[in-house]
Amino acid sequence: MNATMILRHLEESAATGAEADALARLGFMQWMFEHPGYITSVELNSALSEPALKTPESAAAQAFVGFLKDAETTPITRARRRPRTERVLQ
Repeated sequence: MNATMILRHLEESAATGAEADALARLGFMQWMFEHPGYITSVELNSALSEPALKTPESAAAQAFVGFLKDAETTPITRARRRPRTERVLQ
């Protein structure tokens, strides 16, 4: 499901506050897990450039766009693993 379709469903919601945030989070996760391949900044920029995402109205839709923007600006890094010798010696 693409971001516009998820946004349309979220626009139908009258939820506010924590409930809107939870619906938006579910929508974001649905978009992320149903997306074929890896999510990169290119995919995020593509989703955010869709016309429907420019002016979200409901609280849930606004939060969904916020999650996409946060994902775009938050670097994904891996935890540094200690070399085996460090782990054994401690």
